[in-house]
Amino acid sequence: MPINTKIKLLCEPTHDLWLQQALNNLDVILLDHSHCERKAAGVAVNLLFRYPSHQQLIYQLTSIAKEELEHFEQVNYWLEKKSIPLAPLKPSPYGATLKDAIRRHEPDRLLDSLLVSALIEARSHERLGLLGEYCPEAELAKFYRGLMASEARHYGIYWVLATQYFDRATVEERLEELAELESDILRNLYPEPRIHS
Repeated sequence: MPINTKIKLLCEPTHDLWLQQALNNLDVILLDHSHCERKAAGVAVNLLFRYPSHQQLIYQLTSIAKEELEHFEQVNYWLEKKSIPLAPLKPSPYGATLKDAIRRHEPDRLLDSLLVSALIEARSHERLGLLGEYCPEAELAKFYRGLMASEARHYGIYWVLATQYFDRATVEERLEELAELESDILRNLYPEPRIHS
């Protein structure tokens, strides 16, 4: 099944090996999705605490944090419905590698944090869209399709915030570097099925 999805911000589309892995392990993917939504809410909340005087950031990320927690609740409903117990999962290197790329000194830290979040949300949007299109369970596929718009909005918000706090040329230059890293991480499929593997 060819994957021709082109998502703004991403250097490369997801390889069809990931889709095959995900479709063969839908229960694990669903459990990992729960972890992803919880982490996404945590990222937004952490940025709220780190940048309390950034008015636009506070306004936008409060909404994102609420929505990510709603998604967390919805995914957990699916886990319960399918009798999949909540359990820890060893994460793929994706998130930690991107986090390590965030520079430690301001204002670079803010820029990188926003762009890394944008890239993760963009990849989530793409992959939930693929699951929505190819998942053999019709009801679950519909659920994934329903989340796509939110993920697109989230990566757009992080991108717009970056362009509000930094000049466009600086944002685009750093985005290019981080997007290449993001794609590079995914070139070797993680052996265990994950949303970001």
